[in-house]
Amino acid sequence: METIFRSPDTSSVVVGVDGSAPARSAALWAAGEAARRSRPLHVVYGSDSDLRILFQSAEAIERTRAAGRELLDDTVKAVAAECPGLHVTTEFSRADAVTSLRQAAGPHGTIVVGDRGRGGFDSLMLGSVGLNIAAMARAPVVVVRGTDDAEERGSVLVAVRDEHDLMCARYAAREAELRKASLRLLHVWNLLRSVGDVVTMLDGMKEIAGRHEEALRALTGTIRDEFPGLTIAGDAEKSASVAGVLAEASRQADLLVMGGRRAHAPLGLGRNLGRVTHTLLHHAHCPVLFIPRFGSDLGGSA
Repeated sequence: METIFRSPDTSSVVVGVDGSAPARSAALWAAGEAARRSRPLHVVYGSDSDLRILFQSAEAIERTRAAGRELLDDTVKAVAAECPGLHVTTEFSRADAVTSLRQAAGPHGTIVVGDRGRGGFDSLMLGSVGLNIAAMARAPVVVVRGTDDAEERGSVLVAVRDEHDLMCARYAAREAELRKASLRLLHVWNLLRSVGDVVTMLDGMKEIAGRHEEALRALTGTIRDEFPGLTIAGDAEKSASVAGVLAEASRQADLLVMGGRRAHAPLGLGRNLGRVTHTLLHHAHCPVLFIPRFGSDLGGSA
């Protein structure tokens, strides 16, 4: 039988594995997330055997299938040791990893990947699969980073800009509730983008800062009203490097939640991730939960 498939619950947590240490860490993190949500965990191995069959022998394809099934079994055992009682399903897919994960998650699941793969041609995680998943998926995506240090910090960090990030802030608030953690809304505005010329630097700076702080207060107030049991802080900072501030703040968080507007790339090459999103997916110090945003009416891209 070439494919083992059990349809996951559409709101399940879906994790990709490839045999690398980061993918194993991602699977264990995903198991903890599924347990917090009281949802099943769906473990996916995308073998890409439909493509490999064009240039590999039948024996090599069978070895790939056997290794993939063994990896799925080993992952289930590791998850059971960490989260006994968690409902886990597995999928050996003949499609590539990106396609397999997107199909498994559907529109409502959460996709979890490691921060890098095995390297070389067969690398499956960030850089190939991770970036493509973040750039193309319509479901939330988590890139698991910074989990070598198992110390919990008791804080969820969410990057916000304006009212269009309300959904993202709500998602972060729910994550904080699940973790019994505090929530920090951090609004970082780029000083260089906000200042049009030298003349406005003195006369307009207070007005510019005031607009940013007011947007943050409004968003923070809405979240406080909707989640009265949470400890919530709202901070606004100005910097020439939005990504740098967020990356540094992620050192004190268990999870960084961020949204990102994505536009079609030229020549039909999929979708572009903003520079801030791209940087944080590579350099944050904790797992990054990316909430996709689409359309030209959603404000500046991250």
